[in-house]
Amino acid sequence: MANIKSAKKRILVNRTKAARNKAIRSAVKTSIKKVEAAVAQNDKEAANAALANAISTISKATSKGVYHKNNCSRKISRLTKAVNSIG
Repeated sequence: MANIKSAKKRILVNRTKAARNKAIRSAVKTSIKKVEAAVAQNDKEAANAALANAISTISKATSKGVYHKNNCSRKISRLTKAVNSIG
């Protein structure tokens, strides 16, 4: 355990930021799974609705610095391509 006051504060701040990032990543993964589930069931309307929600969630995560912008673009592109492949 750290003895210096600033080091103790850094530990607390890092713990808080890690928890926030973990929650945001979890929300992104959940939204992606919802899109993939709708695609697997060939439900075009549900997939489009889930895709809009997923894009919003991923973009927010990127704006908060959790994901790199290229990672965000790649995730959105793959999901959009999957939804567009539905009959």
